[in-house]
Amino acid sequence: MNTVVDTYYFLGIGGIGMSALARYFAAKGFRVLGYDRTASPLTRQLEAEGIGVQYDDVLDIVRTLDIATTIVVRTPAVPEDTPIYTYIRERGFRVMKRAEVLGLLTRMNRALCVAGTHGKTTTSTMLAHLLYGSRVGCNAFLGGISNNYHTNLLIDTKSDYVVVEADEFDRSFHHLTPYMSVITSMDPDHLDIYGTEAAYRASFEQYAGLVEHALVVKSSLQLNVESLKARVYTYSVGEKADFYADNVRVKDGEIWFDFYTPESKVADIQLGVPVLVNVENSVAAMAMAVLMGATEEELRDGMRSFMGVYRRFNVHVNTPRVTYIDDYAHHPQELKATIDSVRYLYPERYVIGVFQPHLYSRTRDFADGFAEVLSGLDEVALLPIYPAREEPIEGVTSEWLMEKIGTKRALVLPNILAKYLRERVKQCMAQGKDCVVVTMGAGDISDQVNDIEKALQI
Repeated sequence: MNTVVDTYYFLGIGGIGMSALARYFAAKGFRVLGYDRTASPLTRQLEAEGIGVQYDDVLDIVRTLDIATTIVVRTPAVPEDTPIYTYIRERGFRVMKRAEVLGLLTRMNRALCVAGTHGKTTTSTMLAHLLYGSRVGCNAFLGGISNNYHTNLLIDTKSDYVVVEADEFDRSFHHLTPYMSVITSMDPDHLDIYGTEAAYRASFEQYAGLVEHALVVKSSLQLNVESLKARVYTYSVGEKADFYADNVRVKDGEIWFDFYTPESKVADIQLGVPVLVNVENSVAAMAMAVLMGATEEELRDGMRSFMGVYRRFNVHVNTPRVTYIDDYAHHPQELKATIDSVRYLYPERYVIGVFQPHLYSRTRDFADGFAEVLSGLDEVALLPIYPAREEPIEGVTSEWLMEKIGTKRALVLPNILAKYLRERVKQCMAQGKDCVVVTMGAGDISDQVNDIEKALQI
């Protein structure tokens, strides 16, 4: 006789993907608990929603769990020697990776997946917003907090479509069963997992082979499509493809463009978040929405009302002389997209960039790329490397990266960052310069955003 599962325990519940699954099962009526190493705004919100979260290694809570009726969901970010995980393994609990659980959900629904080294969080959130507000409808597990809905989970009980961010880390996206998918980019990353650029690309090729119905691919990716079972569509900006944007322009601080499909032209699309890279992201999202049956009016309304994703080019201060933007960028290509957008929107301003490198291995593997992109700023400040799951690598430090940049630069400690930026901006303003400050990184630099916002109200 099969025992019915009634409890889900999440190891690493504070992760953006884990928290979405936790919310999903809580919304379905399951008992949901979890562990994370440190408290965060996201875990505090989960607690406010009635989900129990512990931050210590005390075993009192897990000892109350029934092995027969509990599934433990684990992220690789939680070390295997964590006392709670050790207890769970020794007692024989059923343990599933987050990707495996998400994979089950994609087999239960028709999954609309977005993969890519960069752009997948914004693109998937755009797609979810377009469909959720349309006659099509959708559920969504997002890789970021939607500024429209203030959550990373959308539930539509009338829809069997689910929008999913397909994460390539640890080959997680191989667990998915995509009905349709976008691939936005395949720039090498996570070489600590894949080893080589060729292996990284091969992983995307394998993922593409899982897509059942339609695959929308950036036209420049040169993906091998001969053996794929899905129909392949291309998308681009400024050059013809199956779906593309043209006539991109700035008007009164907003970005507008014309959107072309295989059958029609939708003129004058307005971006709700006027960021240059979002033109490309929106073309991918709208292509999927068109294939799902969204109308021209739904495309216009959805893109105009899209408010973005938390920590994706969020503007926190915007005065005639000072603008402050925070962004999650942590790969050289992502930094380039962010910096290019700043230059595009504020061509006359002095740009001060603050970057927190994420992972020692990524910093080592892409040091020259980081240095080249960051040197395009007028001024650079670096925070110490955020280690996440890694131990230090000898010689790989922010000081080492700083020497490669070759422009005005400084190493700043997080606890003085807001004060440092206020002083630098005031000095620039005294010299007659209007400034843009942009903070970038996937680590705990986000903890400084509120303080920086207050400090730059000059």
